Amino acid sequence: MVAPRLIIKKSPLQTIGEEQTQNPYTELLVLKAHHDIVRFLVQLDEYRFASAGDDGIVVVWNAQTGEKLLELNGHTQKITAIITFPPLEVCEEKNQLILTASADRTVIVWDCDTGRQVQKVSCFQSTVKCLIVLQRLDIWLSGGNDLCVWNRKLDLLCKTSHLSDTGISALIEIPKNCVVAAVGKELIIFRLVTPTGESLEWDILEIKRLLDHQDNILSLVNVNDLSFVTGSHVGEMIIWNILDWTVQARECNFWDPSPQLDTQQEIKLCQKPNDISIHHFTWDEENVFAAVGRGLYVYNLQMKRVIACQKTAHDSSVLHIAKLPNRQLISCSEDGSVRIWELREKQQLAAEPVPTGFFNMWGFGRVNKQASQPVKKQQENAPPCSLELIGDLIGHSSSVEMFLYFEDHGLVTCSADHLIILWKNGERESGLRSLKLFQKLEENGDLHLAV
Repeated sequence: MVAPRLIIKKSPLQTIGEEQTQNPYTELLVLKAHHDIVRFLVQLDEYRFASAGDDGIVVVWNAQTGEKLLELNGHTQKITAIITFPPLEVCEEKNQLILTASADRTVIVWDCDTGRQVQKVSCFQSTVKCLIVLQRLDIWLSGGNDLCVWNRKLDLLCKTSHLSDTGISALIEIPKNCVVAAVGKELIIFRLVTPTGESLEWDILEIKRLLDHQDNILSLVNVNDLSFVTGSHVGEMIIWNILDWTVQARECNFWDPSPQLDTQQEIKLCQKPNDISIHHFTWDEENVFAAVGRGLYVYNLQMKRVIACQKTAHDSSVLHIAKLPNRQLISCSEDGSVRIWELREKQQLAAEPVPTGFFNMWGFGRVNKQASQPVKKQQENAPPCSLELIGDLIGHSSSVEMFLYFEDHGLVTCSADHLIILWKNGERESGLRSLKLFQKLEENGDLHLAV
């Protein structure tokens, strides 16, 4: 007798028709200025953003018109990190600054109102991979093979010893003058010692190492005032207490897809060991949204479980996600697509009637209490919500690295095809064009004649 084989079907990619009635982004502007992969976008204010990438150039754009405002040249190799450095409220000078780090082992401070290079630091022993600003203390930190603390004038205040050849991959600020650094599979908690009456020196002390991850940490973000979350290369998601650094919740991946309904099981975020890296997180008051391999998962913080998922949201790895108003989520992927999703509650299905007729005569329709119990339990364990595709933005010809959302000006995406696309709300843009036309007619006096 031949043993039965378990055939696992690949989750199909959800598609949407040409008439995307819930997709507002029906117009686009293609912005050209870069000569290599555009990896970073950062919002400067309500109407400006900056782009940067592997050509070492920073470009400042108008998000409303798509006009190129400034081009900042100073790096000789690809840019590895970019962040805004807002002015102090008490400071008279209100110019917006940005910091850029590069593989040329420099960090440059730019005035993005004038395009002026304010200052340049060239004393790094390794490439700076991440930057963070602690605005409350008016300092910034650079993470490479070590962690350095700088003031606004670019004076080096203090630094750690050499941490790792792989370097710091991510940094976040947490309470009590502490920061968390992701270094390989470890999280290192550092505390900043600020100047006091007794000592005018700054210092940075290693407080604790958290060794709960089994593989390299790819994503690290603050979730709220109580928690931060980390995700690893092998699909581990850990939610941490922000005050005492203990594990609040954990979700891991199991590659065996067969259900084990008899025992308490952790929800599987993904089934393939080569498709489970957690590249990015976003969040709202209730949920953490995770980009896991090619899929999207919604983890409810109160219920401590996954409440919705799309195992195959894209054809390739999801690189960046963001939560929008009205329970919407946007994702972009290596497959070159940008997709809009809506989180919806599933309708409770009515109980199916017992089948009759031919199949029932042979016993296929008989109700088996034992067999129905696992099905019932499976329904109880099923995610209560779903992610429904409501928009598919096709414009890039290569991997979409990230995007920015402007409430009034639309969506900005950047890609390995060297392009930036400004996606516009077609209905809104049509209304603005009509308004401008009426204003022009009124100024010329033609409106009264037409009436």
